[in-house]
Amino acid sequence: MTKFDVIIIGAGAAGMMCAIEAGKRGQKVLLVDHAKKIGEKIRISGGGRCNFTNLNTKPDKFISKNPKFVRSALSQYTQHDFINLVKKHKIDFHEKKLGQLFCDKSAQQIIDMLLLECEWANVEIKKEFVVNEVDKDNNEYVVKSADNIYKSNSLVIATGGLSVPKIGASSFGYEVAKKFGMDIIETLPALVPLTFNEKILNICKELTGLSVEAVVSFKKILFEEGMLFTHRGLSGPSILQISSYWKQGENIKVNMSPKLNVYQFLEEKKKSNPKQDIQNIISDLLPKRLAQIICEEINLKGNIWEISNKALKSLGDRINSWIVNPIGSEGYRTAEVTLGGVNTNEISSKTMMSLKHQGLFFIGEVVDVTGHLGGYNFQWAWSSGFVAGKYV
Repeated sequence: MTKFDVIIIGAGAAGMMCAIEAGKRGQKVLLVDHAKKIGEKIRISGGGRCNFTNLNTKPDKFISKNPKFVRSALSQYTQHDFINLVKKHKIDFHEKKLGQLFCDKSAQQIIDMLLLECEWANVEIKKEFVVNEVDKDNNEYVVKSADNIYKSNSLVIATGGLSVPKIGASSFGYEVAKKFGMDIIETLPALVPLTFNEKILNICKELTGLSVEAVVSFKKILFEEGMLFTHRGLSGPSILQISSYWKQGENIKVNMSPKLNVYQFLEEKKKSNPKQDIQNIISDLLPKRLAQIICEEINLKGNIWEISNKALKSLGDRINSWIVNPIGSEGYRTAEVTLGGVNTNEISSKTMMSLKHQGLFFIGEVVDVTGHLGGYNFQWAWSSGFVAGKYV
């Protein structure tokens, strides 16, 4: 039997951050992970460059049943605090767009930085560590592995969600939460490509690889970013963003020409240039192949003066407010994060500790907090991990 002040299960972004802060305070920390390599989700993120935070981080960039929950952690450890840590380690980075910060070289630099900070804080790390059982004995937490029993005053669950199972995602964190009587908000794949019926899928297949700037909306929520046609359906940032809000069976609306009212534009064209071919006109607004498919779908060809205003209105609507009904999503296999998780009403927003069990903490993706695309989920990991590290 080995005794620690703090045991952290899950050596991802949140777990490492928590271990660093707890170790700095002189706590004897054990950080365990089932994987061979530490920080795999960091390594594969941002195309291998790690979109490690966002300059625009604020509470309204996060989804939770309790939207106010994130405020405390995000204010205790901000995006600027993490940026300062990156600068301290002389890691070069750049802003890509919309406040998204990426490493110039490699995501591995972020992992190496965190591992070095863990080393400086005297954190003991065990890889390929399989937890057979988690229990509580009086006021101590008991973690059993095949070869030993570990005890601690504080136990931190930082095991992430269900997204990207190929790198080891599992329901472990939720199972521990349930064992200790914690409520779980239903989990769903988030930041995930959506799938569609055959009619739309056929259009997508014909346009595979084509990208347009689009406003994609679900009810009053909207995102204006790139939309990508793929052989499996619609993807790209705007679709991934809306997937976190979309509900099964409901429609989404796509505006493929957000800067222009297409019907008004066509009415003016009809007056100013009546002999211009309709497909050529639309090809000035959209990629040529997309313009062609839309015109064929509505059965429009020839000079614009030959086309009725009613038909032009249909064409304008098809571009400015294309109503599509997703049949589902690609699921956890390609989801970047997990929606839902441990109910934040049962966790202290100031400390990340369970309100039911002294010394039991939940941080990162396992909690019912989901950030928008663009570095927000990493910032939640840094902030929630830091806060727990201060109080374990």
